[in-house]
Amino acid sequence: MNTTIQSLISSQSGISFEQVDSVIKLINEGSTIPFIARYRKEATNGLNEVHITEISRLFDKFSEIEKRKETIIATIEEQGKLTEELKVSINKCWNLSDLEDIYLPYKPKKKTRASVAMEKGLEPLAKIIMSQRSDNLEQIAFKFVNELVIDVEDALQGARDIIAEWINEHQYTRKVLRKLFENEAVLYASIIKNKKEDAQKYRDYFKFSEQLRRIPSHRFMAILRGENEGFLKVNVEIDEERAFHSINRNFVKSQNECAIHIQKATKDSYKRLLQPSMETEFLNQKKELADEVAIKVFTENLKQLLLFSPLGQKRIIAFDPGFRTGCKLVCLDSEGNLLENTTIFPHPPVNEPEKSAKNLQNLIDRYKTEVIAIGDGTAGRETYDFLVSYKFDTQVKIFMVNEDGASVYSASEVAREELGEYDLTVRGAVSIGRRLIDPLAELVKIDPKSIGVGQYQHDVNQFLLKKALDQTTESCVNLVGVELNTASKQLLTYVSGIGPQLAENIVEYRKQNGAFKSRNELKKVKRLGEKAFEQCAGFLRIKGAVNPLDNSAVHPESYYIVEKMAESLKCKLKEIIGNSNLISLIKPADFTDSKAGLPTINDIIRELEKPGRDPREPIADFSFAKDVSEIGDLKADMILDGIVSNITNFGAFIDIGVKQDGMVHISELADKFVKNPSEIVRLKQRVKVRIIDVDLDRKRIYLSMKGIN
Repeated sequence: MNTTIQSLISSQSGISFEQVDSVIKLINEGSTIPFIARYRKEATNGLNEVHITEISRLFDKFSEIEKRKETIIATIEEQGKLTEELKVSINKCWNLSDLEDIYLPYKPKKKTRASVAMEKGLEPLAKIIMSQRSDNLEQIAFKFVNELVIDVEDALQGARDIIAEWINEHQYTRKVLRKLFENEAVLYASIIKNKKEDAQKYRDYFKFSEQLRRIPSHRFMAILRGENEGFLKVNVEIDEERAFHSINRNFVKSQNECAIHIQKATKDSYKRLLQPSMETEFLNQKKELADEVAIKVFTENLKQLLLFSPLGQKRIIAFDPGFRTGCKLVCLDSEGNLLENTTIFPHPPVNEPEKSAKNLQNLIDRYKTEVIAIGDGTAGRETYDFLVSYKFDTQVKIFMVNEDGASVYSASEVAREELGEYDLTVRGAVSIGRRLIDPLAELVKIDPKSIGVGQYQHDVNQFLLKKALDQTTESCVNLVGVELNTASKQLLTYVSGIGPQLAENIVEYRKQNGAFKSRNELKKVKRLGEKAFEQCAGFLRIKGAVNPLDNSAVHPESYYIVEKMAESLKCKLKEIIGNSNLISLIKPADFTDSKAGLPTINDIIRELEKPGRDPREPIADFSFAKDVSEIGDLKADMILDGIVSNITNFGAFIDIGVKQDGMVHISELADKFVKNPSEIVRLKQRVKVRIIDVDLDRKRIYLSMKGIN
């Protein structure tokens, strides 16, 4: 087997060849990244998900380059121009830009000025000029005048067109120019005439220039958005004279008449062919890098949101607050099932606080409610204040819940399937309540782009974004584990090895046969074969299963190891689980074999200590300042409690209990240099902030976290 790609990945990632090779073999066998990271540590020598994901990414990248090379070789071979030397050159190349440069002279083209000139028979004249040995060019050119070539100037122009194309296709020339663009290219942005009034949000870029390689990704994305919306003109340039000099140095070898024509061809080639080509290439490269940064920010935020603290199974009343239309509320049981819904009107214009409170108390008593969840959108803060001021007969905790995406869920096919007989507001309130019980289980039902934690998520490569978000969601779902008998189809979809069709089959099996009694019963599900079982079984949990290991992260392939442990301790298997005294007597080295090494044995022991443990932190109480509810209440130097609502690569947005989130610029996050905001804050983190300034006209709040204990 050709192992060139493994060597390239190893060199680029710093991961050993053996580890890279093992990961690629496992992926090719159908193993998922979470499965490899959790259950194949011996094969990968303990690589984590980040490393395995990077290997997978690079493998895809180099595999695509390999496919491109095959296409290029086949195309050149069809033309009868493939030499052994050219084939070797192509096969050795693993840089896509260099590869396209090699291919450029052979690439099938539409009609060009050069091809038209060649059809007129002017290629020999171009070769004479390039040889730079003739002075009497007009006399020579006159010989090419015919019914297709009008006069001498037409002949010379055609020859220069051919030379311009040769210069454009010259590999070394492109390499030299690429280096100049890499080091010196400047991006210019300017306002398009007559668009100034409508483009005020882009006013920072009306007359803008900055070295391309130094532009932060978020600024570059903002400029591109301005261009795409038709407000800005954007171009990338280097110093023309330097470019001409660099090209001429390769081609002008004399001081005769030929040299003058080559210099003219050089200028034309650069302005018409090379500069636009390089501009496009470097804008695309910068866009790819900016996409990478934006996607990384998005996936990190999504991960933090999906792994946010769950409240757990509690009886909940969830509010979708409103003013004119009232507050839609739903009563949910501890598993999130809808019991009742109604509407109360504690706010103007109806303004029935006492009646609303009485109705609410009746529902709390009837359903033995433990917790109230309030969506944090319109009327959210006012509803929170109303509930806090009311003295309930029984103690009920109150939580504000981020409702971003709840309206998207309400109108989705998933919501219609789950709550089809109820209107959109009821569905939204149910989603808000379920998010509090288990954010992960509820948020997987919503397109991540609708959750409000991204940065330029609609501007980046959508295929790469979806792939990264799916991988992140899959990682989070498998890290936490899934209860097989209660999980939704959407949640099951992200379990390692399952996917949409098997998830649907599992739900259908539950409907027809009742709850699963063991993991092994999964093999009875339609189309769930041995490979799928291997991939998914360890991530699925069954509470109350006959075999207690079915409610743990111990994989069925390793049950025999736990049975040996129980046998050596002369006790029953279920007596080991959670028993730290017995577990402390286990010597890991005694249980290794050809299938399981120390990493696997140690993982099993850790799982036996706390089987099925949820890795997410427990939820904490939080409340905003009572005397601050709108932007007009804010004053400079106020110190307030807030919640991190979004993280970008230029700072963090903080919810401080008013309708607009404030922003902490990266320079205000800490009393030290901060390269990445995620080093300092995480999504949903409780923080203290100081008001720096409030711009009431633009509704912007500027915050700082410096010097606050």
